Amino acid sequence: MSLVHFQNTAAIGHAWILSSPVQDEALQRAAEIASAAVCLAGQDVPCGKCRGCRKAAAGVHPDIIRIQRETDRSGKQRREITVNQIRELAADAAVLPNESERKVYIIEEADTMNLNAQNAALKLLEEPPQTVIFLLCTVNPDLLLETVRSRCLSVSVGSGAAEGPEEGEKRAAGFLKAMRSGDAEAVWRWIAKNETGKLDETAAFAEAALQGTADMLCGRADRGQLSSEKLMRLYRLLEQCTEYLKVNVNAKHVFSLLAVYTAAEDPGPQETGETI
Repeated sequence: MSLVHFQNTAAIGHAWILSSPVQDEALQRAAEIASAAVCLAGQDVPCGKCRGCRKAAAGVHPDIIRIQRETDRSGKQRREITVNQIRELAADAAVLPNESERKVYIIEEADTMNLNAQNAALKLLEEPPQTVIFLLCTVNPDLLLETVRSRCLSVSVGSGAAEGPEEGEKRAAGFLKAMRSGDAEAVWRWIAKNETGKLDETAAFAEAALQGTADMLCGRADRGQLSSEKLMRLYRLLEQCTEYLKVNVNAKHVFSLLAVYTAAEDPGPQETGETI
C-alpha cells in the first residue's frame, strides 16, 4: 500500500474514521497518517526519512498512542473499550506533545467502544485540543454513534474501498447519461445497480454529479433531453444530497431521493386519444 501524503501536518484533519473489512488495513492507513502527523519535514509529509518518520515506522514514537481493548487478569482481551480508557485518553490529550507538533491517538477496533465510551469520545471530538489527531479504526463504522461519525472524516480503505475521485466521476457519468436520455426506467435501473451504503463512495459520486450538472447548466456539456428547469431542480437536489452526506446521512437515502426526483419528473405514458 502506498503511503498517503499531505502538503503539511496542518492539512491533516483532527478526527478520522478509517474503515475496512480487514482491520489490519485500517490500522496500516492509520499508521501512515500518524507518520505524516509527526513528520519533521514540514512539507510533503510523511517524508519517510526524518527522525519522526523513523520512530513512527519502528513503533516507538512517543506522540503516537494506540488505544486497545484491555486484558483481564487471566490475560484474555475484554469485549469492549471502556469509558475509563477514553477518560484517560482525554486527560492525556490535554498534555502537550513530546517531540512533534501533534499527538496521534489510534483507537483500534473503535466499534467496540461501549455507549458510555462513545459519549465520552463525542465530548472530546466536539472540543478537541488543537495539538491532537484521533484515528478511529473499525470494520463496522455503523456501530459508532451517528454523532461520533458526523464529527469525523470517514474513509474506506483496503479491500472493497472506493477507488477514489476517478470512480466517483465514473459513476456520476453513468447516472447523468441515464438522466440525459429522458428515460426514467433507465435511471431507476442505474440506481438499483449502483446504489451503495458507503458514505465516502456516495459523497464522491454526489460531488461529481453536482459538477456534471453545473457543466450542463452552463453549456459546457450536452444536456440531452433535460430542460433548464429540470437541470436546476436536479442541481439543487444534488446540492442538498452533498450537504446531507457531510453529516453522515444514510447513503442509501440519497439514492432514494434521486429515485423520487426521477419519478416526479417522469410524465408517464402520453395519452394518444385512442381507446382500448
